[in-house]
Amino acid sequence: MAPQDVIIGNRPVPLAVRDHGGDGAPVLLLHGLGGTLQHWDAVAPLLTGAHRVIAMDLRGHGLSGDGSWDWEEVLDDMEAVIDHFGLDAPQVAGHSLGGMIAVRWALRHPYGPGIVNLDGLRSAETAPEHYLGIGGEELTALLAELKAVFDAQAEAMAQPLPEAHAAMYPQRALRTTDRGVHLRPDAALAGQIRYDPYFQDSLAAVADIRCPALFVLATQNLPGLPGRVGELMPALRAGIRRDLLALTADRPHLRVLELAASHNMIAEQPEQVAQAVLGLQAGTTEQAAGDRPGRPY
Repeated sequence: MAPQDVIIGNRPVPLAVRDHGGDGAPVLLLHGLGGTLQHWDAVAPLLTGAHRVIAMDLRGHGLSGDGSWDWEEVLDDMEAVIDHFGLDAPQVAGHSLGGMIAVRWALRHPYGPGIVNLDGLRSAETAPEHYLGIGGEELTALLAELKAVFDAQAEAMAQPLPEAHAAMYPQRALRTTDRGVHLRPDAALAGQIRYDPYFQDSLAAVADIRCPALFVLATQNLPGLPGRVGELMPALRAGIRRDLLALTADRPHLRVLELAASHNMIAEQPEQVAQAVLGLQAGTTEQAAGDRPGRPY
């Protein structure tokens, strides 16, 4: 079937959803900060042979309604989507911010079928001790440059987009007001998420996951990073890998895979991302039989 777009409107925050159809156990797909459900359009058709596939716009994103960012209320949004479609215990796959949400979903549903977290454990802007291999004055300078980049982005988000810039974004990611065209989420919500401690570091919560979980880590920088920010990202990835492998070493229901892609892995490697989602249950069984975490595709 062709994807069907639905608005679930009988609730405090209306939710925009895309039903990709498909056969088999349900899977719910969550995008990252500033994204929309369209980010999954290349991956979803690769899943429908084995899953009923649903993607949603998170609150404050895409065509979903506005609401404050409360993690438990976001999980309630997911429950509303699941109830609307009558899904039975869906697997959840989330990218970036969506992966952080998936971790909290796993904590709420410890006996569920599991989650796939796609590079969604720490913000690029996190505590100094989370960057491995850089320290002292160099780390301080790089973190200051990173903060300046994010501050400039936040300032730009508070202003209407120039017409040429607006044309670069999908219509679903924009909102037109009497002041002009603005990106979604708005600057206030983006700022709230940016400084949320769990958004800056959700990795510690992994230790409490009881259901199967697969963590897919990027190994490359995003192209076009400004200034010296690119020098900071390998240290961020190294810190995530160090801490995640320590947590998962004695937990066979948790797996770690590394993918030759950047944080934008959904766009760069849709087939590999689909394999990760499809392989969650089989992969958990495989590791229990002796496979090691950190095995690349």
